[in-house]
Amino acid sequence: MEGKRPGESNAAPDPAKGKRARWVIVAVVVVIVLLAAQGIWSRHDAHAALERDAEHASQTSVEVVRPQKSNAGLDLVLPGNVQAFLDTPIYARTNGYLKKWYADIGAHVKNGQLLADIDTPEVDDQLRAARADLANANANYALAKSTADRWTDMLKSKSVSKQETDEKVGDMLAKKGTLDAARFNVARLEKTQSFQKVYAPFDGIVTARNVDVGALIDAGSSGGPAKELFHVAQADRLRVYVNVPQAYAQQVRAQQTAFLTLTETPSKHYPGTVARTSGAVDPQQRTMLVEVDVDNRNGDLLPGAYAQVHFALGAGAAPFTLPGNALLFRPDGVKVATVDTQHKVKLLPVSLGTDFGTRVAIASGLQGDEQVILNPQDSIIDGAPVRIVPAKAGAGAEGASASGAAAASAPIAHVASLQSARMSL
Repeated sequence: MEGKRPGESNAAPDPAKGKRARWVIVAVVVVIVLLAAQGIWSRHDAHAALERDAEHASQTSVEVVRPQKSNAGLDLVLPGNVQAFLDTPIYARTNGYLKKWYADIGAHVKNGQLLADIDTPEVDDQLRAARADLANANANYALAKSTADRWTDMLKSKSVSKQETDEKVGDMLAKKGTLDAARFNVARLEKTQSFQKVYAPFDGIVTARNVDVGALIDAGSSGGPAKELFHVAQADRLRVYVNVPQAYAQQVRAQQTAFLTLTETPSKHYPGTVARTSGAVDPQQRTMLVEVDVDNRNGDLLPGAYAQVHFALGAGAAPFTLPGNALLFRPDGVKVATVDTQHKVKLLPVSLGTDFGTRVAIASGLQGDEQVILNPQDSIIDGAPVRIVPAKAGAGAEGASASGAAAASAPIAHVASLQSARMSL
């Protein structure tokens, strides 16, 4: 039997301790495997989340609006020129000098009221000479007639020849013609002399007086242009002329009501009626001339003024309106960008109506249930994926460029950050 070394135990190995050691090793391995699986799963989830975020960020954020329906009808507003119902320049019919005037600017005159007296010395002299010629012609005719009557009586007794009698009768007829011409000349000069007095042609207001006492009056007989003495306008009733665009020409008819507003008093309405239309479109301006008559007995409106004329055209003229910053102007026409049920862009062609400033009437192309994109990018195309975000309070036509640029740049920055995070994994 071999000798034992110092410190060496004679006891046999404990099986329980070995079994516990194996379980500890197994437990450690299981924990390591679970931790590794958890790490792999976490990285997979993070990777999937990054993929989803990248896909979500690649979609452009857009704000949308619904077309607004107009139930009250379209109020077509067009500029109009206000004119007096009658507007007449007053000219002299005879030459002379202004003796006196009786009405100044702003004066209300009646039909036939005396406006001015003209001194006509030349016409007066011509009339006196014409009357003297008339008296001479009358005396010559009387002598020729009595002579012709005597020769006619003597011809019956054959005391004179028929040739001599015919000569006397012919002389009488010639003198009769001279007498008639003298009478017509006197009547003409008397009529010219009556033009010394200038009268108002109708009830109205004197809007201009261009001559003063002693001024030379030329009726145009000397070859130069005649000078206007007065200008009279009938302003208790006004004509307002409006050029209606071709798109609305068929909706404006005679006897249709309208009203006027002025820039200085926008809240006050002046009712009127469409008196007549030209019935044709001007090929140069593509507009139809319309006359609106307005009662102005209170004198609130002034002839020559600029006014806004309002026509009520009915709801069918333009059923919807959109903000002006929702329109896309393309070479093939005006379009709007809408979002379909698949959250993709769909471009729709539209026809425009009246521009109301911040909103524009859409005459055709929309059904009313579309989601129309505000501030669409110029490069937007059909089928592009988009993400609808709530509209900002006060978002409108102003700031369209800034909001569009922010909506475009935000997704790009977000995608770049996600790509950097993915590379770090």
